[in-house]
Amino acid sequence: MQLGMIGLGKMGNFMAQRLMKAGHDVIGFDPSDKARQALTDAGGKPVDALDKLVGALQAPRAVWVMVPAGKVVDETIEALNGKLARGDVVIDGGNSNYRDDQRHAELLSHKGIDYVDCGTSGGVWGLKEGYSMMVGGDEDVVDRLRPIFEALAPGKDKGWGRVGPVGSGHFVKMVHNGIEYGMMQAYAEGFSIFKHKEEFKLDLEQIAQIWRYGSVVRSWLLDLVANALQRDPEMKDIAAYVVDSGEGRWTVAEAIDLDVPAPIITASLIERLRSRDADSFSDKLLSAMRNEFGGHAMKKE
Repeated sequence: MQLGMIGLGKMGNFMAQRLMKAGHDVIGFDPSDKARQALTDAGGKPVDALDKLVGALQAPRAVWVMVPAGKVVDETIEALNGKLARGDVVIDGGNSNYRDDQRHAELLSHKGIDYVDCGTSGGVWGLKEGYSMMVGGDEDVVDRLRPIFEALAPGKDKGWGRVGPVGSGHFVKMVHNGIEYGMMQAYAEGFSIFKHKEEFKLDLEQIAQIWRYGSVVRSWLLDLVANALQRDPEMKDIAAYVVDSGEGRWTVAEAIDLDVPAPIITASLIERLRSRDADSFSDKLLSAMRNEFGGHAMKKE
């Protein structure tokens, strides 16, 4: 099957490689010369303009969009709306908000262009292990794209599936990432407790390795914890600053809108935000208040 891909960053190129290994024809566009060269080196066919990508694809066209969520996706969908034709399909495989998916699908539908949203998990390991994909869209359209999803997934019938109509794929991926926040926070806090129990001189990597087999808390995340601790047991080369790509915030907002309590996911999001405040005014004010009402000692800088 032939597929056009917009966005040839690391994950986009890895997905292209997996598709080509399965016998699919990938034509890719990216404004970066380096990204296009990476596709060339992998055996793909890069082009340097969106018009050339559309022109190189056989109708009905399938175009996979793998660009940053928000404005860049909006601009890409608007551009494709002016170039694609009835029967073509656009797949957003990035991390868009599900409400944006619904808006994009409505825009493209006026020209008979189909739209599918695909929440994709697997990161840099997907090239080897396959990607977990949560797909939203019309059943007939998703079924037509089945060879693409089967090639990207860990197996033809595992690790992927249509979860509902347009928007549902990214909605499920959004909650997936919210859960991920909570799991990561729990591991981080547990190992921090180990680190602070100095009298036992615990080997954190050893504990992670023990837990990987037979333990009820074993997981792929724990495998990654073990890898990280093996490389840098003291985390000396890591800044105490945790970024977020948006899905955690959206998950918390959705939980509030639905009146669903989600304290663990919410707390893990707040911890990520807290990690970025190297000079916390709130903590300084807390210390000052304790001193004001109780004369408690304050640590001075």
